[in-house]
Amino acid sequence: MRGLTIIERDAIARCAAEPMLDQVMAWAAINSGSRNLEGLSGIATMLADAFSLLPGDLALLAPSPAEAVDAGGSTRAIEHGRNLHLKVRADAPVQLLLTGHMDTVFGVDHPFQSVAWRENGVLGGPGVADMKGGLAVMLAALKAVEASPLAATLGYEIVINSDEEVGSPGSAALIAAAARGKYAAFTYEPAALPDGTLAGARPGSGNFSIVVTGRSAHAGRNPEDGRNALVAAADLAVRLAAARAPGLSVNPAKIDGGSPNNVVPDLAVLRVNMRPETREKQAAAEAALDGAVDAIAAEHDVVIHVHGGFGRPPKPLDAGAERLFGLVKRCGADLGQDIGWRASGGVCDGNNIAACGVPVVDTMGVRGGAIHSTDEYLIVKSLEERAQLSALALLRLATGEKL
Repeated sequence: MRGLTIIERDAIARCAAEPMLDQVMAWAAINSGSRNLEGLSGIATMLADAFSLLPGDLALLAPSPAEAVDAGGSTRAIEHGRNLHLKVRADAPVQLLLTGHMDTVFGVDHPFQSVAWRENGVLGGPGVADMKGGLAVMLAALKAVEASPLAATLGYEIVINSDEEVGSPGSAALIAAAARGKYAAFTYEPAALPDGTLAGARPGSGNFSIVVTGRSAHAGRNPEDGRNALVAAADLAVRLAAARAPGLSVNPAKIDGGSPNNVVPDLAVLRVNMRPETREKQAAAEAALDGAVDAIAAEHDVVIHVHGGFGRPPKPLDAGAERLFGLVKRCGADLGQDIGWRASGGVCDGNNIAACGVPVVDTMGVRGGAIHSTDEYLIVKSLEERAQLSALALLRLATGEKL
């Protein structure tokens, strides 16, 4: 390690002494799938206990109302878990935002439920990388900073939400409010690659549930009187797929609906995801969706309602973000860590933070891989590496290093 002050060396040593592995194993043992409200309540309580060691005002906040379209085409309220919120030194000269999520993609009935060693130094388990490992890194880094004489110059808000894996519908407003006026932000998603490469630019993401209502009729006696919603939805899926272009991916993913073979189906629900790389591509995607819906409704004589939208705005790598990445890279070099970054096709709460005009590095979490699969793993030594990287970056921001 080179060029480090005594204060920085002390913080780095403190990170190495933190019980991050024990925390990850305990937290990952609790199923916290995005729809498992009981499990989310349990992990929220555990996280609140752990983060209560930091100063400030900590609360578990109720989510904002959210809704979704079910397979029958009805719009229903969807419940999400509480979100952890902590505000520390709101009057300090440097104000930062740190975010993470407590939910995973593994539901309570998913077969992947337990933590186990894959090999020496590699831990497998649901959420060990995405992102209970990241939460342990965040906490260790902040505890090290709080023990520093520089802590008084640094204020921060923490949001750990319960619904990131489903697009943050119940926490997006909380994150936007917490981002307001912040100098920079870190989000503790796992590294984009197992070697520690960070995610740079990200596309936006829009999820749509498109309800197609036709008219039922007997398939043999008077099919001409029917309006086949399933065929219209399939036609719409094909047209939207044709809107794919450089910088815009379109994925028609599922059609709910249908009827017995002797009935013309009068209802179908098409699920579509669209990922534009820029705001301009997002506008083009919205125009393509509107045009296809109007055309299909007219050609098939059906009624179409579109639910959803772009919950994750595109996140290009702008000048502010490049400067923050540069700071993290310099910190890595001083720690003997080679930090690079690359564009990613995934999305996260970093998209929403960047849309608020706040520079963000959103992969400050652990090294690992195979996230969202039963092969998910954490490289254990990265807990210490990433906690030290984060602590050093926070301290340098606290000292007024400019972006």
